Amino acid sequence: MGRFAAIVLAAGLGTRMKSELPKAMHRVCGKPMVGHVVDALRSADCERVVVVVGHKAEVVQAYFGDSVEYAFQHEQLGTGHAVAQARRLLAGFDGTTVVCYGDNAALSARTIRSLVSAHLASSGVATVATVNLSNPTGFGRVIRTQSGDFDKIVEEADATPEQRSICEVNVGLYAFDNATLFRALERIRAENAQREYLLPDVLPVIKSDGGKIACFVLDDPTDAAAANDRVQLAELEKILRDRVRRRVMESGVTLLDPSSTYIDPDVEIGRDTVVYPFTFIEGSTRIGSECVIGMGCRIVDSEIGNRVRIDQSTLVGSVVGNDVTIGPYAYIRPESRIEDGAKIGDFTEIKKSRVGRGSKVPHLSYVGDADIGEGVNIGAGTITCNYDGKVKHKTVIEDGAFIGSNTNLVAPVTVGRGAFVAAGSTITHDVPGGSLAIARSRQVIKENWVSKREGKNPTS
Repeated sequence: MGRFAAIVLAAGLGTRMKSELPKAMHRVCGKPMVGHVVDALRSADCERVVVVVGHKAEVVQAYFGDSVEYAFQHEQLGTGHAVAQARRLLAGFDGTTVVCYGDNAALSARTIRSLVSAHLASSGVATVATVNLSNPTGFGRVIRTQSGDFDKIVEEADATPEQRSICEVNVGLYAFDNATLFRALERIRAENAQREYLLPDVLPVIKSDGGKIACFVLDDPTDAAAANDRVQLAELEKILRDRVRRRVMESGVTLLDPSSTYIDPDVEIGRDTVVYPFTFIEGSTRIGSECVIGMGCRIVDSEIGNRVRIDQSTLVGSVVGNDVTIGPYAYIRPESRIEDGAKIGDFTEIKKSRVGRGSKVPHLSYVGDADIGEGVNIGAGTITCNYDGKVKHKTVIEDGAFIGSNTNLVAPVTVGRGAFVAAGSTITHDVPGGSLAIARSRQVIKENWVSKREGKNPTS
């Protein structure tokens, strides 16, 4: 397959979305629609990606940063006008230019590669991607000659009743000889119902000059799916989610109820892992093999080892080793590291902390800005008091230490190797290794106190 560039049209207002966001920036399956399009182009080995921006351009730019090139459409004058804005950037490019829409999030790398290959094999100067739909409403119709060759595209607003009955439609995906595309754009006119400069109007110009135009019929009609409103956005979401779920299951993962399991496209899950219903696995998460991800979990941008069990818990931006158990109802916050064999129990929150190999924080505790060594036991209700109102401080608990229930560790503080802290203590100073720290008031018993009190207050 030859080298190719791409122009992605993402300047649309998205009026039917009823939103301040640019249409292409509405999210499906974990990322903006235009993000899926650009990812597909990159996976297809696209050499250069030019994104045409307009309305709220800064939102698109903030998402992509310097990873793509930008052309600006300051006035919304149609798709042909939008493509023309990329002329300066691609003026010297010698090769094929793919043009697609930023809301065509279902477009796959396989289809892009096939389109470019078909375009080069046709020896033509333009190739139009088409698909046959049982309900073609809203799409431009592809008109063919009696011999079956491409004739023209007629937008629905301009189509006759007979033309509207045609089921082969324009997908909005094209491959052009780059130089030919921009020469033809100079000659199109806004002579249509929309009074806009439309990209399909370059095709009759190319044809009148003797240029060959080919059609490329999509194998998978869902590749044509895009979204102009919230209903179509939900339909697109389902298409993309189904593709991800199928890929994951085909790789050796069990989804007990696929329809209620939500997995983002960049997620990777190892063989023989079982995922329970009502689970969200998002972002760039990596999960190892033989894990059990229990019902109701949410895992975001995290790395999970092998043979890990997570029940009804949330993990964000964290690393979990092998043979770890987490939950139920645990919250592992960003920059946490849970090492091999550790246990994080119910209603426990870990924030920006390391929990060492084999250590246990079984339940009802908060561990923040802490470094917990190996083989440590943290009793129920333990709190690392990490914030003094201005600055976060660190707690260090060295290997083999035992922290009794209902302990407050007022950071900065260190509990030494093998030390014990008595239940109910508030620790404000370092505890030497091998020692016992007791920091609580002595218990006092006042016998007969109740009867004396009742004698003084007989009505109470």
